[in-house]
Amino acid sequence: MKASIGNEKRVIVVFWKKRVDSPFEVFSNLKNFCLSYIQFSYNTLSNYLSKAKIPYENEDVRIERKSIIAKPKLISTKVRAIAPVLIQVQMKNADDEQHDLEYWLSKSLKERAAAVTFIISQSLAKGQRMDKTKLVRRKISR
Repeated sequence: MKASIGNEKRVIVVFWKKRVDSPFEVFSNLKNFCLSYIQFSYNTLSNYLSKAKIPYENEDVRIERKSIIAKPKLISTKVRAIAPVLIQVQMKNADDEQHDLEYWLSKSLKERAAAVTFIISQSLAKGQRMDKTKLVRRKISR
């Protein structure tokens, strides 16, 4: 995941090799670093730290320009967690109606009613209610 050059935010990271108490410093830009440490030349460091150049380093310090990571890095996973299951049959031999009937008969009455209500609710406009006047109730003899 690489940010475009124009939107990329960078900082100056300074590693002091001989300092034990605070070996690292981070500056928002090279100008602030050079104003803080006047022994370093802005032009020289800018030449070193330009995009195709290497970090500036001597026996006392190592100075690098680093990109700020503002968003999480995306990890691409190419492994499928769920394997697709395909059953190939000819259309005339598919017998989908029988398979559908067997599936819904295996569900409880409550699950079937919830599924029908959900399917009908998908076709309704926002705020519209289901018309239950067409409902026919039959007594089931046991």
